[in-house]
Amino acid sequence: MFKYALKRTILIIPTLFVILTIVFCLMQAIPGSPVYAMVEGQDYTPQEIYELEEKLGFHRPIWEQYISYASNILKGDWGVSYISRKPVFQAILEVWEPTILMTIVATIITVVIAIPVGVLSATHRNSFLDYFVTSSSMVSMTIPTFCWGLLLCYVLAYKWNWFPILGYEYIRKKNLWNSIVFIALPSLSLGLHHVASLARLTRSTMLDVLNQDYIRTAKAKGLPRGKVYYKHALKNTLSIVATNIAYSIAGMLGGSAVTERVFGIRGMGTLAVNSLSQRDYSQEQAIVLFTALICLGVNLLLDIFYKALDPRIEFE
Repeated sequence: MFKYALKRTILIIPTLFVILTIVFCLMQAIPGSPVYAMVEGQDYTPQEIYELEEKLGFHRPIWEQYISYASNILKGDWGVSYISRKPVFQAILEVWEPTILMTIVATIITVVIAIPVGVLSATHRNSFLDYFVTSSSMVSMTIPTFCWGLLLCYVLAYKWNWFPILGYEYIRKKNLWNSIVFIALPSLSLGLHHVASLARLTRSTMLDVLNQDYIRTAKAKGLPRGKVYYKHALKNTLSIVATNIAYSIAGMLGGSAVTERVFGIRGMGTLAVNSLSQRDYSQEQAIVLFTALICLGVNLLLDIFYKALDPRIEFE
């Protein structure tokens, strides 16, 4: 297990460089220049703009810019934002907390709701509960995240006054629980969008497992239904469902910008959108790399989780 974890950790490095290369090429393909955002509202002549672009190295060949950027990443220098003139990693550290906390809470909400609902739907197949869960999942999947956000904001925050409507308070200002209260509605709106797909996957996977020979054998031996469902069937179901949870985490990180905008939260999603609109290449690339690093770490933990669920799995 240790050797496999070490090998996967080392493989993260070339994977990150593949991601870096793709993102760098995509940023270069975007028309426009960050210089225009830098000098917005100032009286710059075309010649001065050209000289500034020359100074920043935008007129160098693409391969030279890439080698320079990749070598700086190897040295631990992620670059400086063209707009704020701050180190890009510092800018990420200033806004990462609400996005990461929102993703964690949303994942917990998704797992706590979706897995039990999916299991109950599978164990009560063709019942009213099964039909209700299936139809509700279809409805939930069609509702965009921002619609969930506006609906929850109106009902739970404006009408019932249970949660704050907008904004976020950092943990250092008060405590973790206070920050969770601020992030509860955004997390719920983000999680509800993923509950439907995870519940449907849990149901279909559970039904496949329940049709396996060893489950029929366990029932024939007279084992209690609860033990058959929740000890034998559910354990094998989770090994497949866990993969979808990892994809959901990546989707939550990538789709946090809309939720942050609805609830007035300045997080990584908002920073990514602003950086992209201003052609802030260094900042945008740093956000993508940071997010990719988190996703790769989650996938590594997922592989270890597979081993815990099924000791028969052998890593080579």
